[in-house]
Amino acid sequence: MQFNPFGKDQTNISRVGLGCWQLGSDWGELDVAEATAILKATVDSGVTFFDTADVYGGGRSEEIIGNFLSQAGLQDEIFVATKLGRLGDLYPDNYTEQGIRSKVEDSLRRLKTDALDLVQLHCIPTEVMRGDEVWAILEKLVAEGKIKRFGASVESMDEALLCIEKAPALTSLQIIFNVFRQKPIRKLFDLAIEKQVGIIARVPLASGLLSGKFSVDTRFGDSDHRNYNKDGEAFNVGETFAGLPFEKGVSLADQLKPLVPEGMNLAQMALRWILDHEAVSVVIPGATRIEQARGNAAIADLPKLSAELHQTLRGFYKSEVRDQIRGPY
Repeated sequence: MQFNPFGKDQTNISRVGLGCWQLGSDWGELDVAEATAILKATVDSGVTFFDTADVYGGGRSEEIIGNFLSQAGLQDEIFVATKLGRLGDLYPDNYTEQGIRSKVEDSLRRLKTDALDLVQLHCIPTEVMRGDEVWAILEKLVAEGKIKRFGASVESMDEALLCIEKAPALTSLQIIFNVFRQKPIRKLFDLAIEKQVGIIARVPLASGLLSGKFSVDTRFGDSDHRNYNKDGEAFNVGETFAGLPFEKGVSLADQLKPLVPEGMNLAQMALRWILDHEAVSVVIPGATRIEQARGNAAIADLPKLSAELHQTLRGFYKSEVRDQIRGPY
């Protein structure tokens, strides 16, 4: 496993983390025993960064993580990034100090800790981020020791740049970044390095499209967001298949397969491509099986992709993908 300094205080974290949305059973049913086994396999593979949110399973993901870390005695060894802003009555325009404080206290309880490593605003409305109040509340919670750092999970580059402008103490930005979503390279990365803002890359495999294992006939369960949000019916369409229509995404992934270097598969190439970008602090693929968790962690030890392959993938994005993306970007 490779490690990386993160944010302004340069905390050391693993370059590959674990996205924990699936622990809330939003990718299909996952029982507690399976979820716990995935967490253990992830930690055993050298991962020290978990990303979760209070809205994942209505707190279920946080509870599973909190119980696992407490029982294993790992609270001081694993960096847990959580999010708030979409659960309860906060969204879309009730981000009061009392409301935010209440959500922080709920996360503290579920994660069984006295201070949250990182709290991220969870894709809240741009108008709220444009104001001063929400940032002042987060700074106050840091001063009180309730949270150690704060960041934001955003949908678009305009929002990312706004957060950097509004919050000098911002630790991190979480963005959708993958072979199909390359806009941050030109719009954000140099500024993030300059301002010491960590980049957390989410949806790294485009909800599984970049595993190369789907066909147009693949079907997903009723509780899986890849079924109920495939066209943005429930939340931002970009969070599912990176905003691509499913059938088009399958076709694009198939076109990438001949480019995969010898000794890698498509998913490995896609994840290694993300880590090859210096501005990316950590990539957070999810896992619904132990084997996935172990495989994801091993990505950091793969060799970098060639400059020629990077150039080819950049051209592919511009000519084949960019104009197909739906939703804020």
